[in-house]
Amino acid sequence: MKLTLHPYELKFRHTFTISRRSKDVQPLLVVALEQDGYTGLGETADNSYYNMTVPLLMEAINRHRDYISSYTLSTPEIFWEDMYPLLQDNMFALCALDLAAYDLYAKKQGKKLYEIWGLDISHNPLTDYTIGIDTIENMVSKLKAFPWPIYKIKLGTREDIAIIKALREHTSAVFRVDANCAWGVEETLRNAAAFRSLGVEFIEQPMPAADWEGMKKVYQDAALPLIADESCIVEADVAQCIGYFHGINIKLTKCGGITPARRMIAAAKAAGMKVMTGSMNESTVGTSAVAHLLPYLDYVDMDGPLLLAEDIATGVEIVNGKIIYANRPGTGAILNSSAQPANH
Repeated sequence: MKLTLHPYELKFRHTFTISRRSKDVQPLLVVALEQDGYTGLGETADNSYYNMTVPLLMEAINRHRDYISSYTLSTPEIFWEDMYPLLQDNMFALCALDLAAYDLYAKKQGKKLYEIWGLDISHNPLTDYTIGIDTIENMVSKLKAFPWPIYKIKLGTREDIAIIKALREHTSAVFRVDANCAWGVEETLRNAAAFRSLGVEFIEQPMPAADWEGMKKVYQDAALPLIADESCIVEADVAQCIGYFHGINIKLTKCGGITPARRMIAAAKAAGMKVMTGSMNESTVGTSAVAHLLPYLDYVDMDGPLLLAEDIATGVEIVNGKIIYANRPGTGAILNSSAQPANH
């Protein structure tokens, strides 16, 4: 397969702030795999929390360029198993290759990826839209400027309850709260009790990922369901989350792509847990891949392209929370000719 790497730096529509950081630009890496006249696209994002940068991702993939270039794709699952020993220390890089392999595989068969799996898309969940941390006034303004059926509200401030109360005055939409590890036990229990009457559906990762003792307490006593994010990174983490969370948020970038994500979905559902996939602020390339998992999911957060001031691809479209698939085989993503790679 021919391997091509495309690094990008995309500006956000607004400064994107969560409990531990703010950023105005999202660095991304798009991987293209070409075989038999077909090209598959995959994507991964940099992330400071996991010490991942685009140069590190490119270096990891380039170390195995000769192997990839001589590889003949049969199925994405086999490709993932062959690449895993080489990239098991870098799931972000493995994800980009995995997504590209699925796109290529489905394109060669002339089918959309969900069609390969025989899935029914008629009951897909809607995606939420994220409101990052800001002043209460600015958060209200962002919400009013972007009417949506479901919002994910980033929290982790001294005014968290006041924020939700203020936002609730302006919409009847469903709220989901994401604290990104910012709270302790008492704060989680107090906020959950307050949010239950304010139309909050669940709380995502309220406490630090290492605080399993605290999570056990809030799992037993919290007034709202709790969804793991930073506590559920790779496949092995699903079993650990049983009895501590009511559901898991799978990030393709963190777990290594679609291949392990499908196994994580099956394991979580077998344990009676809810399943969602989340965004790492990917462009339409990565978001289009996530879209094909929708029939498996209870919830989804795939608003990455909506948060960007500029995109690099066309593919799935998002209209009032509903995902509309591109009328193309594969994941449906194609790079825009105007997309300008960053210098790396």
